[in-house]
Amino acid sequence: MKNQARSPVAKLLGSIPNRLQLAGGWIDQPFVSQHNPKPPGSMVVVQIKPDFRPMDRSGIASGTRAIAMRIWKGRLPNRPPADLARELYEVENQGKAEPSGSQDMIGLVYPGVNRLDYDYNIHGGVFPSHIESCNRAKVARWLEKVLHLIPVEPRPEGYSPLGIKNLDPKWIAKLGQSGQDCYHAIVNMDANALGASLNLNMKCWETLLPHVVRHPLLRLDLLALLKAYQQQYLGAMYSGCGGGYLIVASSEPVPGAFQVNVRVAAK
Repeated sequence: MKNQARSPVAKLLGSIPNRLQLAGGWIDQPFVSQHNPKPPGSMVVVQIKPDFRPMDRSGIASGTRAIAMRIWKGRLPNRPPADLARELYEVENQGKAEPSGSQDMIGLVYPGVNRLDYDYNIHGGVFPSHIESCNRAKVARWLEKVLHLIPVEPRPEGYSPLGIKNLDPKWIAKLGQSGQDCYHAIVNMDANALGASLNLNMKCWETLLPHVVRHPLLRLDLLALLKAYQQQYLGAMYSGCGGGYLIVASSEPVPGAFQVNVRVAAK
């Protein structure tokens, strides 16, 4: 059998990891975190191996990864991940009126499962006040078994999730709590709690930024699809705004889904 690291597919995909965003997304944006009455609010990112090519515009940070591939020549430099995240953030967001959140960069350069704590009073909410990381192989292997990804479709060209902002502090606090719940569920390998955190995250997104799941440019009824899977399985959320992948938490197989390989820090 050929060494996977040297296979034609591996060479094409490059060695820089991908990342999954789980519960708590959007709390990394200062326009959200500044209204959080109970800081810090948390979100979870999981570094995954680059053994498949994600759909573009699907919430897997493929655009950020493309920049990382360019500036670092296809391989993560051997430097502290905090430095890499800040460098990548500056390159990607230079001159942007609406900068992307730092969780995109952090998820690409921090191995394992990471809880990012955001407080608007620290770093202006742009970077986390604290990062809690889990690189236990047992936890990673468990998470690989209970996360199932179903390709839905990329968010359409011209689409923006920011047309309506209902920045209710009560729901922003719940959003930040969903990330805390998610991390606690993962490190304790509690599939039921993981599913509940994904469901809470989606309720927060729907309430705070309704165009994330309902928008004139979206062809599919994302909410109907989401709720069907939430009713049948432990929980579900979208990988990003406007669709992308449906991430389903389930201890049983999910037809049509594929699973990811979590990348942990080398010992």
